Amino acid sequence: MAHVMDLICYPVKGCAGTSMSEALMTPAGLAHDRSFMVVSEDGVFRTQRRHPRLALIRPDISADGARLTLASADEPARYGTVGLDVTTSAPRRDVDLFGSAFQGIDQGDDVAAWVSDVLGTPSRLVRVPPEHARIADGLTPGPSGYADSSAVHLLTRASLTLLNRRMAERGAPPLSMDRFRPNIVVDGPDGHDAEGGGDWAALPHAEDRARRMIIGSAELGYAKLAVRCAVTLVSQEAGARQGPEPLRTLAGYRRAASGGVVFGAKFSVTTPGGLSVGDEVTVKEWGDSE
Repeated sequence: MAHVMDLICYPVKGCAGTSMSEALMTPAGLAHDRSFMVVSEDGVFRTQRRHPRLALIRPDISADGARLTLASADEPARYGTVGLDVTTSAPRRDVDLFGSAFQGIDQGDDVAAWVSDVLGTPSRLVRVPPEHARIADGLTPGPSGYADSSAVHLLTRASLTLLNRRMAERGAPPLSMDRFRPNIVVDGPDGHDAEGGGDWAALPHAEDRARRMIIGSAELGYAKLAVRCAVTLVSQEAGARQGPEPLRTLAGYRRAASGGVVFGAKFSVTTPGGLSVGDEVTVKEWGDSE
């Protein structure tokens, strides 16, 4: 049976994720996912592509989203932690995400100073405003916070197993799932060759073809393939770029018809609801891989 192996929320875009046993799927993805973003002083978003130390920042957000705490995995005695009562009433400021203009609510000087110290460059922390009305494109458009595109990123363990096998053939060590920063990891029984059955997740890259799926009481609609970038080169434990993998290997067998190296799929939320680790993942509609 295809089932949820892991659920990961990334409260601050580009920073570390938190595994959960259960979660609420809102119209814009997992509750609090990518609802905060680190930006430069002029509002341009910061990314691990240029600031890999973002991976070392560990956010912890309360269930109601009212309290955020940040800690550093690097030199914790030096940096300590910073906590803040999240504000949604402060003045809005312009922010830039991949060249698109949005608004953000600045969370104040204390957290800005802390993040600037960890990253070694002047930075601010902003929150998605309640009136944020971004709709990400794709086969199934849908609301999205500060995610790169669509709200939910899903990967199967079988896809990573195949990639690691291909990298091993090149003499490269295996990579963990966190290199790809998914929200939902789906696992399935080993050794089956199914087409659209309950054990579909045993097939590498079956997520490419899933067009409509139900997990718990939530329903997701396929938006697009996940185009991979240099963030996958960053060790999430070290907060530093480490070599050419996995892009070198993926470029040999995972190029989309429209261009770009792809791995995993993005989904929009068509029906909000609750989901948990262990929930069955049922695909209700299939399509052709892009």
